[in-house]
Parts: sequence; structure tokens; C-alpha cells
Amino acid sequence: MAASLHKKVGIAAVIMMSSVFLSNLIGLFREMVIAYIGGAGSEVDAYQISFLIPEILNHVVASGFLSITFIPIFSGYLVDNQQRRGWQVLSVIFSCFGVFLIFLIVIAGIFTAQIVSLVAPGLHDPVLKAGVIRMTRIIMPAQFFFFGSGLFMAVQFAKEKFAVPALSPLIYNLGIIAGGVILGPRLGVEGFSWGVLFGAVANFVIQFRGALKVGMQLQVAFEFLHPDLRKYVLQTLPLMLGLSMTFSREFFFRFFGSFLAAGAIAGINYGLRIMLIPVALFGQAVGTASFPFMARLVAEKKIAELNGLLNTTLRYISLVIPVSVLLMVLRHEVVRILFQRGKFDASATALTAEVLTYLLIGAFALTAYTIVPRAYYAMKDTLFPAIYGTVTVVLSIPLYYFGMQLFGTPGLALALSLSGIMQVAVLYALWNRRSHNTGSRQVYKIYGKMMVLAASMGIFLTWFKSAALGGIDSTTLMGSLAVCVIVAAVFVMILLAAGYGLKIREITDMAARLGARLKF
Repeated sequence: MAASLHKKVGIAAVIMMSSVFLSNLIGLFREMVIAYIGGAGSEVDAYQISFLIPEILNHVVASGFLSITFIPIFSGYLVDNQQRRGWQVLSVIFSCFGVFLIFLIVIAGIFTAQIVSLVAPGLHDPVLKAGVIRMTRIIMPAQFFFFGSGLFMAVQFAKEKFAVPALSPLIYNLGIIAGGVILGPRLGVEGFSWGVLFGAVANFVIQFRGALKVGMQLQVAFEFLHPDLRKYVLQTLPLMLGLSMTFSREFFFRFFGSFLAAGAIAGINYGLRIMLIPVALFGQAVGTASFPFMARLVAEKKIAELNGLLNTTLRYISLVIPVSVLLMVLRHEVVRILFQRGKFDASATALTAEVLTYLLIGAFALTAYTIVPRAYYAMKDTLFPAIYGTVTVVLSIPLYYFGMQLFGTPGLALALSLSGIMQVAVLYALWNRRSHNTGSRQVYKIYGKMMVLAASMGIFLTWFKSAALGGIDSTTLMGSLAVCVIVAAVFVMILLAAGYGLKIREITDMAARLGARLKF
């Protein structure tokens, strides 16, 4: 059973990892287009701030947690062969929460100016503020379509169908790019806000059709007293009221960034998008793919196997640590290759590269956070993670404030990393105590090894880049490409040598799997 389960998770992870890889490529292209049109200035800051109210709406109805809260309920019906009741609860949730969200969107649209003043108190330029208000009102309706497509994707995940949901980020990013390219020449950065709405609608339609193919039966059902709706609300309410790492990260860098110089928010955003590439590849794909199997193990009361799956997943995603160090060494070259063109100049590259270093410190924590809370959610426990997350987010506010006050933009980036490390480390320790997870020692051990190995590699690669590649003009695009290729090749050789020489199974197994897929 265990071997079969890991095989299924592996297949699902490959599908989701391919999706994440492609969506990140398109997502990077999206950021490249934004950088080309808006650079790293105040106009891009305004575009980023315009996501604050939509993010709050998204959080209030827990759109980002739909798979987490709906899948365990729906999977229970599948296990008990009561699929009809599953479709009934889907209809009730879609109808009742959908109307609630539409109501919130209308209210937020009426009071947008007042809310913007609260969530971005450092924004005083009347022209920029007007732009934020206008773009916010364009983006807000997209939240309804995110909510609907999230439910439709959850249905497909519960049915262990991953192909169509894997298209979701691709469709969304393509919509944003299309909006910017088509409308950008006339509307500037505002064209991307229309792209957000286009992408959300397109994804809603495609996920709806995907859910129909797995047998979805959806109808209007305003049954506010339905017992399954009550169960769903009780499980979702903590997530609606609580503060997660992802929400706090996206909110705080914009909130505190509004007090900093023009371009600070844009620089942190560009750095985050680079940092989130390894996070998504190593964590998001595996976490999304493994959660339905976690939920099923809980339904079958196999907690030991759940811990085994959790520990194995965390051990293998520890590879994000050396990859993060590689990106630190190549930070200037990577930013230059990706963004330095159009309005994105050398000063913007310097700012983003500096910020990226501090963001990468916490990349492993963000990666682990895509996995650890899912163990709680699989147990249908959303209350404790929500309370814990809220407490740690509140406790981290001084980090953001003093980081911003003492070190400016880099300090805000460092606060994002330190907050993430604190949150996931304690959450995993508490899970281990709660579930008697004896295999956690191996997880701590491999993370310690990876940190020591990554630090050593970082020191060597920095020296190698300076001593051996100093003659290459890395201020040019071709020079940056050459430096990245050479340093990355040396990095791979050292990593493989360390893996086989020190018998680090996580490295050797990953190398073997990649070699088999590439038919080496």
C-alpha cells in the first residue's frame, strides 16, 4: 500500500511540478513585461498596492484554502460511496459563499478610497492613490472567479485528476500578459490589472469544464442551514479569521513598503517572484499533489503513514537550500538577465539583487510551509494552525517595523524571511509532539547537513566567480549568461560529488530520478 501511495503521489507531483515549472516561466515572463513597461518605479508600486484589498477579500472567503477545507469533506463522501451528497454540499458552498463574496466585492467597491487609505497609509501622492483605487476596482471582481475555479479544482483533486487544474496558473498568467501587451501601450501598467480579470474569468471557464468531465453536478442551492455547510464554515472560519504566512507576506511587504522610497515595493516584488521559483518547484507542486493522499490516509486512520509521507516530502525539498545559495551567488546576473531592459535600469537591478539575497534566506521555510500545515488540514484541524499563524504573524510585526526603520528595503526583506523561518519551525515541532512523529529527527538532520553544505558551496562559488570569471563582463546580458552557465555547472558537479561522497540520499535519489527521466 505504502509503495503504491508514494508512486501515486510521485505521478501527481510530476504533473503539478511540470505545471508549476511552466507557470513560473510564464510568470517570470509576466514580470519581465511589467518591468519593461513600468520598471521599478512608483507606477509599479501602485499596481502592487492595488492587490491589497482583493487579497483581503480572497482571504476572508478563504479562496486559497478551498482545496484544503473542501477535499477532506468531499473525500469522506467518496470513501463512503456517497458521491451524490458530495455534489450537494459543493452546490451549497458555491451558492452561499459565492453570494457572500459578491456582496463583499460590491461594498469594497463603494468604499475603495477609504480602505486604500487604511491598508497603504504611507501612500500620499494623489495621482498614485487615484491609480491604486482605479486598478483595485478592476481587480476585485476577479476574486469571485478565483473562488469558483478553486472549488472546481478541489473537485478534480479529490477525484485524483490533476491535468486540468495544472493549467490554472498558466491560464491566469497568460491573461495578465495579454492585458499588459494589448492594453499597455494605451493604459500603461493599468493594462495588467485588466489582464488579471481576463485571466481569472478564462480559468473559471476551463476549470468548470474540467470539473464537469469528472462528473460534477452543480446547481443553485441557497440552503444556509445545511449541516454540511455548517461543518464547512466551522472548518473554514479559522482560516478566514486567521493570518497565514502567505497572506501576511503579501500584505506586509506592501503595507510597510508604502512608507519607503518609490520603487521599494516593486523591488521586493521582483525579488519575491525570483525567490518563489525554487519554493514553487520544490514545495508547491509536491504539497498540492500530496494533500489528497494525506486526507485519504487520515480518513483511513493511518497516521503513521501520514507522518512517513510528510517526513519524506520534507527531506527531499531540503534541496531548496543549496539552490537558494546558488541564486544568492548569481543574484546580480539573474536579475539582469530577467529584467534589465526597457524602463528597468541598472539601479533597479542593484536594488532587486540586494533584496533577493535577504529573501532567499527564508526560501527553505516558505517551501516547508507549503507542506507542514497540510498535515493539520488533512486531520480537519484548521483552528490550531489559524490561531498559531495569527499569533506568530502578530509577534512578527516588530520585525517588519524595526527592519524597515533600521535597514529600509533590505530590512523589510529580511523580516519576511525571519518571520517565515520562525513560523514553520515551531509549527513542525508542535506537529511532531502532537502526532508522535519519531521520524522527524531525520528531517532535522538532513536540513542541518544541507545548510552546512550550502554555506560551504556558497563561499567557494563566490570565490570561484570572482577569481576565475573576473575577466567576463557580467554587466552585459551575454556576460551574465556565461557566468550563470559556468557557475551553475560547477554547482551541479559539487552537489553531486557531495551527494555521492557523503552518501546524502536526498541528492543521489534526485539525481537518479532526473537521470532516468532524461534517459542518461
